[in-house]
Amino acid sequence: MPNPFQRESDGSIDSSPPRSGLDRSLNKSKRLTHSSLFSETFSGKKKWVGRFMVLWLREADDADLRIGVVSSKKVHLRANKRNLARRRMREAWRHLRPYCSGKADVIFVARRPILSGDWNQVVREMLKLIQRAGLITPENIRRAKAELEASNGWKLH
Repeated sequence: MPNPFQRESDGSIDSSPPRSGLDRSLNKSKRLTHSSLFSETFSGKKKWVGRFMVLWLREADDADLRIGVVSSKKVHLRANKRNLARRRMREAWRHLRPYCSGKADVIFVARRPILSGDWNQVVREMLKLIQRAGLITPENIRRAKAELEASNGWKLH
């Protein structure tokens, strides 16, 4: 995740599209927006718990690997800190989503340690959770780790 004080104009950030050709956009059609879908997901009771987040899975015919993020006041009382938690989860999912497959939607619920956790640890945990949920194959995990380490300099091993 880039430093907030870095600018593209000074050459420290390269915001050009990734060379892999994978669609890493996360527009509104790739997000869960209706509260009924959130309720349906939570009532399905399929979840995997990690240190930084909890993954809830919704399997349905209309599902398309959309993401929903939740960050409650249990994470932090300040809204800017809760927004940071949501941004971190969305950004990690944006990079990992192209390697996933399946008819499912996911909801990530932030936990307090996500605010102090290292970015590489957050991405590693999300990768582990989506693997446990069966959304990514071992081959795609290896491919994602190799490509994200090469293009972004992350340490995912």
